[in-house]
Amino acid sequence: MKLGRRTFLGAGAAATAVALGQLRQRPANAQFGFGRGRAVNLYSSRHYDTDDQLYEGFREATGIRVNVVEAEADQLIERIKSEGQNSPADILMTVDAGRLWRAEQEDMFQPITSSVLNEAIPENLRHPDGLWYGLTKRARVLVYNKDTVDPADLSTYEDLADPKWRGRILVRSSTNIYNQSLVGSMIAAHGAEATEEWARGLVANFARPPEGGDTDQIKAVAAGLGDIAISNTYYFARLLKSDSAEDQAVAEGLGVFFPNQDGANGRGTHVNISGAGVVKTAPNAEAAVQFLEYLASPEAQRIFAEGNNEYPVVAGVAVDSVVASFGDFKEDPLNASVFGRNNPEALRITDRAGWA
Repeated sequence: MKLGRRTFLGAGAAATAVALGQLRQRPANAQFGFGRGRAVNLYSSRHYDTDDQLYEGFREATGIRVNVVEAEADQLIERIKSEGQNSPADILMTVDAGRLWRAEQEDMFQPITSSVLNEAIPENLRHPDGLWYGLTKRARVLVYNKDTVDPADLSTYEDLADPKWRGRILVRSSTNIYNQSLVGSMIAAHGAEATEEWARGLVANFARPPEGGDTDQIKAVAAGLGDIAISNTYYFARLLKSDSAEDQAVAEGLGVFFPNQDGANGRGTHVNISGAGVVKTAPNAEAAVQFLEYLASPEAQRIFAEGNNEYPVVAGVAVDSVVASFGDFKEDPLNASVFGRNNPEALRITDRAGWA
């Protein structure tokens, strides 16, 4: 049973408040249809239809239904807070470690112990105390125009602040969590002061003020508005796999570069996660853990990889063929909880640097 984001969340703060108020007046059993078999209640900010295969796969494997409420992560966090002890939510799933950190700060997760999860998911992709687990990976890379950029001139995130790139960099707003986590990883590598200096240099090299999402940055490179876009890999893969001839034409003249592979700053390309944790007040905590364990299975990891062009977190699961064509790369081994924890400082830095 999938409950869309418009079911409960209105077109603004007032509408959201009304929706939450209405939910508190309805018993959780009525909300999620308990009494018709076992279920786990998932609050998810993932908005990919292919995830439906995961829910059906879990039901077939265990007999447990997955009830889904979709909305933006911050809205879901506020909703769980508003519902309090009576929240029907068993799992909160988000698309960035920064959002997981925000939920963690609200004391929203319960620690769980699962040998299945601990053995399947690398240590740097899960919370040290078992509060949440990474389920997919997404690399933040450079997408460049093959006609105007020699990949031999590309090297690191740090190098993007060099004046040689003046007027050539395209990236979305610093209000976007993906960029906040990237800056959080820079703080971990270099400290706040050096990261702010880098951010100022990066802003000075912008081809235009930030606007739109990652796909918009890629399309702007193809249109000649800049030469290099900072983007998650799966956005570029979507264009390559699109049925639209226009999208394919956009991707045709572009290449992917993985930063920070060699030299003094060769710590590896920044990798973020989509992850989930069991809500502290979960009414179906045991089923929730079972669901997370299923999501770490080779079957589920394959669906993640093929459905949304993400990288599996479990070793041995094949990457989608288009994503694999980008090549192998070294990942930054930084624990995802660190750049989540650095999120507030990252926001202050980008604000002072003028990164809108």
